[in-house]
Amino acid sequence: MIVPTKGVAPQRALLAVGAQIVMATDRQPVTVTQAWQRLLTWREDNNHRAPVTFWWFALALDLLYALGLVELEQDILIFQARDNAA
Repeated sequence: MIVPTKGVAPQRALLAVGAQIVMATDRQPVTVTQAWQRLLTWREDNNHRAPVTFWWFALALDLLYALGLVELEQDILIFQARDNAA
């Protein structure tokens, strides 16, 4: 579920969907609804045909939160900058 398995396609794994959310929003502060719409647009533009439901999107946001990559402040998703050198 978090990583690709026999039953979960690589483009639907929660890590992949989380990465797609980050790329779709360009790490700009957005509402949850805006992030959802941008993800759907990004997936269509990049030919990801496997369906992603809203609850799967919410699980991917939960994973990003658990990893310390996103926070919700006053109904706005704030993406945290991460230093790759560490």
